[in-house]
Amino acid sequence: MVAFPALLLTAQPIQACSLSLVLAMDGSASVDAREHALQLNGLADALRDPDVVQAIEAVGGIWVTSFEWSGRYQQLQQLGWRHLTDSASASEAAETLRRSPRGYTEFPTAIGYALGHAAVQLRKAPVPCARKVVDVAGDGINNDGFGPASAYKAFDFDGVTVNGLVISGPDDPPLHYYRANVIRGPGAFVETARTYDDYAGAMKRKLLREIFGSGYASLR
Repeated sequence: MVAFPALLLTAQPIQACSLSLVLAMDGSASVDAREHALQLNGLADALRDPDVVQAIEAVGGIWVTSFEWSGRYQQLQQLGWRHLTDSASASEAAETLRRSPRGYTEFPTAIGYALGHAAVQLRKAPVPCARKVVDVAGDGINNDGFGPASAYKAFDFDGVTVNGLVISGPDDPPLHYYRANVIRGPGAFVETARTYDDYAGAMKRKLLREIFGSGYASLR
């Protein structure tokens, strides 16, 4: 388990809400049934990981929602807005995710539409939070409808950080595409998983960075 410095836990007063986080999981045709299950269970495992739970508790809780995305109009909510504050609430959210059915299997990769949907979900957050983050995971580039640049013009992303989790090797086009076109805002970054089997570990690293924001850099 990560040992968090006492300074990180006490240096600043706890926010009423430190983070609202929208998780967007790739469900496009390039993702087969096994890969979809690895994503869904990997996200669930990461949410209930002891280090992630400790991070959630350290910042006084976070608000989280999750959806699967693929084509232009294919977005399926997996987890409605949940306030995660401890191991019990994180485990409950994780089990809800595990039970979430797959919505679609034959649609392309519409990242711009996924971003637009994420922006709408952020506006529905139950309470205003100090930071707003969208977490887009995928294994390909946009190939359907408008792209990320158009989404950022059409939807309200003021004060929003968009991070990416790319399932690909270090030299693959999706990684370069996410870095150049998808991530946006203060402290935005791309986490990578070489294969879907690495998804849970990559998601854990990503969640820790997102929960703590720029303060997590001192723990790396």
